[in-house]
Amino acid sequence: MIRLKSKADIEKMRASGSILKRVFETVAPMMRPGVSTATIDRVAHDLIVEAGAIPSCLGYESGGPTPFPTATCISVDDEIVHGFPSETKVLEEGMIVSLDVCACLDGFHTDAARTYIIGNVDPRVRELVEVTEQAFFEGLKEVRAGKRLGDVGAAVQTLCEAHGFGVVRELSGHGVGYELHEDPDVPNYGRRGRGLRIRPGMTFALEPMVTLGSRHINVADNGWTILTADGLPAAHYENTLAITEDGVDILTL
Repeated sequence: MIRLKSKADIEKMRASGSILKRVFETVAPMMRPGVSTATIDRVAHDLIVEAGAIPSCLGYESGGPTPFPTATCISVDDEIVHGFPSETKVLEEGMIVSLDVCACLDGFHTDAARTYIIGNVDPRVRELVEVTEQAFFEGLKEVRAGKRLGDVGAAVQTLCEAHGFGVVRELSGHGVGYELHEDPDVPNYGRRGRGLRIRPGMTFALEPMVTLGSRHINVADNGWTILTADGLPAAHYENTLAITEDGVDILTL
């Protein structure tokens, strides 16, 4: 069931989203060789809590065999999403690292992700990161009342595949607001003119998850982390959106 949000609800989500913006601004300079992913997670956790919010990922129970153990998902290289921060997972030159962070403030959740380049990387890997972000904005062009989710997914898919990249199909964007994950699913592939019609009051996360090689996935032994099947890198870019009568608001940018 899709739960539409009022203008007041959306403003509460905007306040939640502003916390995520602060997290990204703070951790961006930390994305360098020698920094552990656990250190980044602690900084994000503390910023969220100090703002009076709850880290939505911490203890989240849907999607894995045990509650998610940390405040953020930090995924390195061939980890697509849901990577576990760790003291022993230290950033190195040539890595790409996605940070997926969520917060709940005043009863409303928002969700966003960025992928960072650590030092110098292969030009094709840099292109992957750049195209993944571009794909979000291509999809965003199709997000407005009256359009369909298939229009959004088709825009993301077309751009990524034109560059020779894979688009993960087993994972998708999602509704967000009252819960971290709500209806509807928001796939990163599709056919124009198909799918659910977008309506004012909908709030959802649009999040291209794009691979350098094969689009197929594996699941790590921890039951949470999603990996590329061929071991090649993946990138992730996400924002929470609110659809209004006048267009669309990005609540986490």
